Amino acid sequence: MKRIAAITMVRHDELFLSLWIGYYSREIGAENLYVILDGEDLEIPDQKGVHFEKVPHRVLPVAEGDKARINLINEKARQLLEVYDIVIGCDVDEFLVLDPKAGTSLSQYLSEKKIRVSLSGLGLDVGQNLHTEQAYQPEKNVLEQRHRAVLSTRYTKPVVKVSPAAWGAGFHRIKGHNFHIDKNLYLIHLGCFDYAYMKQKIASSGRLKEGWEKHFNKRIRTIRYVTDLRAASERRLRTARLLQTVFRPPYAWNKPSMFGLHWVVTLPERLKDIL
Repeated sequence: MKRIAAITMVRHDELFLSLWIGYYSREIGAENLYVILDGEDLEIPDQKGVHFEKVPHRVLPVAEGDKARINLINEKARQLLEVYDIVIGCDVDEFLVLDPKAGTSLSQYLSEKKIRVSLSGLGLDVGQNLHTEQAYQPEKNVLEQRHRAVLSTRYTKPVVKVSPAAWGAGFHRIKGHNFHIDKNLYLIHLGCFDYAYMKQKIASSGRLKEGWEKHFNKRIRTIRYVTDLRAASERRLRTARLLQTVFRPPYAWNKPSMFGLHWVVTLPERLKDIL
């Protein structure tokens, strides 16, 4: 088995941090999780084994803030790769999930993969169907309560890496390197999984004052898509994976493209017990 670490950075997002720590603790062990707390005013959660580090919070425009955060994470990942074989880096609302049909654990699967630089899962942007799904209930698995996702190139990210090659802002690319989308991996994004939580977060976070209004409006589109558009079957996943592997946007050869298509897919039933 290879040594695997996971790293994220968070500010005022206790729900997602709890989900992130719970999921990755089960998959790779709490002692291999590294969380950068964005603000010296933040309290360190009572999570045994997890490594926490505080940094001063800086009020920056969105793009500049994204670059500053990824620079911190890249440096931390470089240090971790002196000890670990693999580092998973992602936002606190993102979860690298192995399809149960692979018949093994995430850690075993990654240990057996031949990874040259990085590895990507197919991006699934999960949203709440306002016609059929109730507000999130914490006592149940998220994917028991949410059944649709947008097939999003935005979340097909090279979150797994074995080299200190740098992530671009938001983990959307590895600078100077192509990416490989694994046939059994998904990157599940939960930022839009509950409309009421999103509204509460927008109102209380103060981030609108920091230029995040456009960002949040983009996220709300996911809820509109999963609510209003017809959902395709699981077979659409293979098509999307092929498109994203072959095609690139003109402005970035090392990012995937789907020509602006917004495909909604019904999540495979076998994923519901994972997260």
